[in-house]
Amino acid sequence: MEQENLLLQNLDQLHTTAMGAERIRRNLQIREEDVVGWCRKQIALPQTKIQRKGKNWYALTEDCRITINAHSYTLITAHREKAGE
Repeated sequence: MEQENLLLQNLDQLHTTAMGAERIRRNLQIREEDVVGWCRKQIALPQTKIQRKGKNWYALTEDCRITINAHSYTLITAHREKAGE
C-alpha cells in the first residue's frame, strides 16, 4: 500500500514522449489529445490496482494496463487487457 501511495503522490510528475503518447493512443484505441491526463485519471480511480515490479509501476484498471517508469515517472506504454488475464 505504501508503494502504491508513492505513485499516487507523484501523479503530477507523470509525462511521456510524443512517440509514447502515440503508442498509447494506438494500443488503447483512444482519440484523447491529452494522453497523460487520461492516464492520470485512470491511475487515480479507486478501483485501479497499482503494483511495482523492478523499475516499473503497473496500473491495472478494469480494461487496461499502464506501464510507468518508477524513477522518471515516464509513461512507457498501455495495453488493453484481454479477458482472463
